[in-house]
Amino acid sequence: MMGKPCVQGTRIPVYLILEKMAAGETAEQLLAAYPQLTVEDLRACLAYAAALAADEVPLAGAWPAGR
Repeated sequence: MMGKPCVQGTRIPVYLILEKMAAGETAEQLLAAYPQLTVEDLRACLAYAAALAADEVPLAGAWPAGR
């Protein structure tokens, strides 16, 4: 995936799972759409995002309007 982090043992990019979660898809919907994933995989995606966010300094205006 051109150097993009993927869910372990798959070719599913982590950003795709995170985007779908941010758009409101539930864990149940994601697991149905991607049967090779587990609940632990979804948690690992969130943990990865949290680790990245912990090291980042948010820029002013980086959040979508309304936050």
